[in-house]
Amino acid sequence: MTPTTVPPLLLRRAAHLATMAPGNAAELRDATLVIRGPVVEWLGPDTELPEALLDEARSTGRVIDASGLVLMPGLVNTHHHMFQTLTRALPGAQDAGLFAWLRTHYPVWARLTPEMLATSTQLAAAELLLSGVTTSSDHAYLFPNGCTLDDTLHAVEATGLRFHAARGAMSVGESAGGLPPDAVVEREPDILADSERLIARWHDPDRLAMRRIVLAPCSPFSVSPGLMRDAALLARQYPGVHLHTHLAENDHDITYTRERFGCTPDEYAEQLGWLGPDVWHAHCVKLAPAGIARFAASGTGVAHCPGSNMRLGSGIAPIRAMVDAGVPVSVAVDGSASNDASHGLAELRLALLLQRVALGAEAFGVREMLALGTRGGARVLGRDDAIGHLAPGMAADLIGVRLDRLALAGAQHDPLAALLLCAVPQVDLSVVHGRICVEGGELQTLELQALVARHNRLAGLLRSQV
Repeated sequence: MTPTTVPPLLLRRAAHLATMAPGNAAELRDATLVIRGPVVEWLGPDTELPEALLDEARSTGRVIDASGLVLMPGLVNTHHHMFQTLTRALPGAQDAGLFAWLRTHYPVWARLTPEMLATSTQLAAAELLLSGVTTSSDHAYLFPNGCTLDDTLHAVEATGLRFHAARGAMSVGESAGGLPPDAVVEREPDILADSERLIARWHDPDRLAMRRIVLAPCSPFSVSPGLMRDAALLARQYPGVHLHTHLAENDHDITYTRERFGCTPDEYAEQLGWLGPDVWHAHCVKLAPAGIARFAASGTGVAHCPGSNMRLGSGIAPIRAMVDAGVPVSVAVDGSASNDASHGLAELRLALLLQRVALGAEAFGVREMLALGTRGGARVLGRDDAIGHLAPGMAADLIGVRLDRLALAGAQHDPLAALLLCAVPQVDLSVVHGRICVEGGELQTLELQALVARHNRLAGLLRSQV
């Protein structure tokens, strides 16, 4: 079947449609959107819908009544550790800062198995889809007991989520001055060889790719400068392979980099070739004005993780200053053991409110924050040519929320703003690459209760073995 003969999917007469298009963030009422295959074919006021498209959808495709929905592009989550869903609310780490939190978790994570890695990844993907995310990256950085990044890639394929799999790594253990135990680090030649294997096996540089590989040595306190340089050189041999790591997350992170490398984290990144539009860093809570200027000048991206930063007491990232300077900024849920949730819309709400705590009620508007969660995420991942806003030819990645939900009662005068100012428990519709993944508030791609039961059994087994 050729693309022109793929039956259309028509979402008709949406109560509110926000395209989030750059420079022209059109918002339409009583709007219709036509999907053909993986892309948007047409959108606009229902009164302007071509009769031929409506007839075709009625005869060979599908027409969905969207009159009770607010529609917008799916969210783009740019930083996660999906395996950490297995260790949410772990005793001993509930009130710890970053370094103590990590030291508590490392011995538990060292018992991960391939089944645990795959199941936790799938559960996190389900949680993201139900909370408005249609594209996510995931940073897996330790691979004990035969685990590989392939386990996460196979697991996500079944969910329908668009996926950027980051091959993380730790190579500097405690005996060499790093933070992680020696038992969970890898040899650097093995890391680079596996990274190259994964690119050859999984990476898709095409514009509408459903999966891409990212090279992601974990952090300045767990890998060597040599691995950072080598990873950057390797990634830049392949189109669309980007770079990702943690940077300037809290005061201890700053102190470690200054004492070990004699510079600030942003200076360290610059020395190693880790600035540029193909690089994004998680957190950057402690990025100083000079660092913000470096990021802006080089087009280096930031994944802002407000829930995790609050949970670990790391601080408030200066994303208002970053955006004003021209830094590409996105919003991310981070790991589900430092946030204990993977809720896309809720994370954007936290980002909005946290900036207002720091800077006042006018610090960020709702629509500007929604732009960071959609177009901003797409830009940071290097995908703004395909995802992040809705227009003909763009990927058919979108979400819908019913306006008659309890959480939105009384917010009909601005339903788009209500998605963040109110607490929306989950989305009612999610379409990724033209495929319906959530409909009627139910996940369509997996049997959710069976997944939760399997995940909880494995989480208990993981904890009991420590």
